[in-house]
Amino acid sequence: MNQNSPSEVGGEAPPRRPPGDAVPDAALDRSYRTLFAIPSIGRIVFAMTMARLASSMVSVAVILFSLTRYGSPVLTGIVTFASLAPAVLASPLAGALLDRHGRARLVILDYLVGAGAMVLLATLAALDVLTPVLLVLIVAIAALTNPLGNSGVRTLLPVLVPQRLWPRVNAVDANSYVLAQLIGPPLAGVLIGLAGPVVGLTLIGGMLALAAVFTIGIPEPGMGSDSTGRLLLDARNGLMYVVRNRTLRGIAIAMSTLRFGSGVQAIVMPVIVVQVLGLGPAVVGFAWGTSAIAGFLAAMLFGRVETAGRERKIVALCWGGMSLGVGLLLGASHVAVVFLAMAVTGALNGPADVTMFTLRQRRTDPAWFGRAFAVSAAFNFAGFPIGAAVAGAVVQQALAAAIVVGMVMCLLGGLFAWFLIPQTDEPLPGSRRTSVRN
Repeated sequence: MNQNSPSEVGGEAPPRRPPGDAVPDAALDRSYRTLFAIPSIGRIVFAMTMARLASSMVSVAVILFSLTRYGSPVLTGIVTFASLAPAVLASPLAGALLDRHGRARLVILDYLVGAGAMVLLATLAALDVLTPVLLVLIVAIAALTNPLGNSGVRTLLPVLVPQRLWPRVNAVDANSYVLAQLIGPPLAGVLIGLAGPVVGLTLIGGMLALAAVFTIGIPEPGMGSDSTGRLLLDARNGLMYVVRNRTLRGIAIAMSTLRFGSGVQAIVMPVIVVQVLGLGPAVVGFAWGTSAIAGFLAAMLFGRVETAGRERKIVALCWGGMSLGVGLLLGASHVAVVFLAMAVTGALNGPADVTMFTLRQRRTDPAWFGRAFAVSAAFNFAGFPIGAAVAGAVVQQALAAAIVVGMVMCLLGGLFAWFLIPQTDEPLPGSRRTSVRN
């Protein structure tokens, strides 16, 4: 991350800093030790990691459950779409809520809703009354609060942490997600393969409840918020802030295109493992774990690389390069090829995420963190459920064609990142240009 202020690199006045920058630190230490010395950081990192671990298990559990219980890739694609698409639609409203109300409380709400949904699914599955319609409906309702948890945590971190430690906390943030992907999918695959979905879903619900408990009492330093006092209008303004911010807009277009390819991969890979190679759910989980290991190691190695001024190049190369990983699935006649494909995409995703998080934080006005991050995150991920739904519909008839589409979308994501994300910092869209007051 560029440690200079925008006035030093671009001639513009620096944006407002979050309260964390006012906290004195004797030596301006940028170490992880200094980061975890900040009160509540250890607790919030544990809670978000536990919640992400549960979420990573959910994503695999619903795919494997629908694929193995109902034997339908089409239903699998629909369930995956339903578990993600409502969050995209709810993100502007969720962002407005995060900027108006206590972020920690809304994060807790999301965790509890997720826990309740998992327990309900487990109960209905145990009673053998979980129909495909109920499965889709429950995961869709649970997805509505996802932006509160996902974006709520990511808006808390830069508020609690001084800006000089943002690269460190972003590395922790990214590796928390990678760690969850490392442990969660294999655990979900093993549990469903050996103990069945009831045990797996119940465990996931308990983990989300534990994350909610550890989030209770997280402090929230006061900071300004450009609010109209009207929730729907604030949600609309948050949407327009992202649209008018060239960096957030460019990231959204590029990453949503990339995630379309990732959504294809998320359906194609389990179908290859379970239906083509004839292997079990545990292998699917370990394949995702391989991706997470590669991403974790790549992010750790990349953590000390200076990215200032090179963010666009890094994300463009990594995102475009993920097409190679997806393309390896074309020749997946052996499980080793599947594992290699997942390792390649994981290794490229880790450094890109760390770079993108830091860039997004620096080029967003802190007063708009809640709305901007919620809307941006939803836009960034919007392509995933669409890609999953498309892949689910065509994969049995045209497996190779689905993989090629995934490759093309990843490559386009890299190209869009290069051409649409500004190379240098620009004046931040101010509240007077983005807020509409009636």
